[in-house]
Amino acid sequence: MPDLAAFNASLADAAPPADLTPPLRALWHAARGEWDTAHGIAQEAEGDPAHDWVHAHLHRVEGDLGNAGYWYRRAGKPVGRGDLAAEREAIVAEMLG
Repeated sequence: MPDLAAFNASLADAAPPADLTPPLRALWHAARGEWDTAHGIAQEAEGDPAHDWVHAHLHRVEGDLGNAGYWYRRAGKPVGRGDLAAEREAIVAEMLG
């Protein structure tokens, strides 16, 4: 799995790196403004904390804060605040370990 710099560099590629987990793949699409694709991936495994965290972030991006709050609670994460891109990077960094 890539590190954060490699993840960010891959955003210029036509497809995400093959070794990304589905939640990271969703965040890759989200970083490119491909919300519908990202959301579809996040919905694939509802109940998985990583998917739910990405799902929460995506609803925050969408501006649906009530729905986002629900998904943050399901993920066991605090509700995101501040800059959306910074939050997305923080999620990616944590998921990359």
